[in-house]
Amino acid sequence: MTHALNLGRVGIWARDLRDATPSVRAQAAAEAEAMGFRAIWVAGGGSPDLLAAVDDLLGATSCAIIATGILNIWRIGPEQLTAWWRGLSPERRTRVLLGLGVSHAPRIGAAWGRPVATMARYLDGLGDGPPPERLCLAALGPGMLDLARDRTAGAHPYLVPPEHTAMARERLGPAALLAPELGVILEPEPGKAREAARAALGVALQLPNYVNSLRRLGFTEDDVGALSDRLIDALFAWGDLEAIDGRVRAHLDAGADHVCLQVIPSAGAAPASPREAWRELSALL
Repeated sequence: MTHALNLGRVGIWARDLRDATPSVRAQAAAEAEAMGFRAIWVAGGGSPDLLAAVDDLLGATSCAIIATGILNIWRIGPEQLTAWWRGLSPERRTRVLLGLGVSHAPRIGAAWGRPVATMARYLDGLGDGPPPERLCLAALGPGMLDLARDRTAGAHPYLVPPEHTAMARERLGPAALLAPELGVILEPEPGKAREAARAALGVALQLPNYVNSLRRLGFTEDDVGALSDRLIDALFAWGDLEAIDGRVRAHLDAGADHVCLQVIPSAGAAPASPREAWRELSALL
C-alpha cells in the first residue's frame, strides 16, 4: 500500500500529551505545531481515554497530524474506534493517523494468543471505520510487518535501532510508511545520558516482544540483562543537537520516512515539560 502522509522529517512523541490535563495537553500541542512539527504523536499505552486526548489535540491544532503511538487494541475495541471515527468531521479525519498495537502477553494474559491473527481480526472488525491509509501498526517482527504492509499505511516500531529500520524497510517494501520512535537525551555527558536511558527503559526489556526483537538483531542476553552501553547507544540518541541529528539521519538512511522523537530528561534533572527540548529539536525539521 502506498501512503500519502506528509509527516515531516521528525515529529514529537510524548506521554505528557496523554497524561496531562486537557488544557495543558492542548497548549503543548498548539506550541508543537507553532514550532513547525507536522506530526504530534500521543503515547497510548493502556489508556482507555486515548481518543479523548486525540480530540483535545485536534481541537488545539489546525494542520498537524495527530497520531497515536499506540492505541492498545485490548483497551479500545474496533466498534468503539469505528464509532469515534464516524463522529469526526471530514477535516479532522485528514489529520489523524491511528497507530495500533497488540500490547504484550504479560500484560494481557491468556487472551493475547497469536498477535498477528489477533490484529488481523481487529482490522476486520473496523468495518466502515478508519480506512487503511489512516492506520499503522506497532510492528517489530516479520509477521506484523507483513500485516502492516498489506492492511495499513505502514509501521510505527518502538525501541528499535537503525538496523531494525533497515530490516523493516526491506520487509515493508518501498511504498509503506515507516516511522520509528527514537528516545533522545540532550545530554553530552555519557554517564548521565546512559543513566537516563536506562531509567527510561523501565520494565520494557522485561517484555518478550522487545527482547525477541533485539535478539533477532544480534544483541545478547548480557546486553539485555545488563543494559549494556552497546545496547543503550543503539536504542537512544544522546549528546548535542548535532549528535541527535546524526542518529535521526541513521534511521532515515536506513529507510525511515519519519522519526518520532521522545524526549528523555537527563539523569538528575528536575522534572519539567519537554517543550523546551522540543524547541531545540525543531532545528532538525
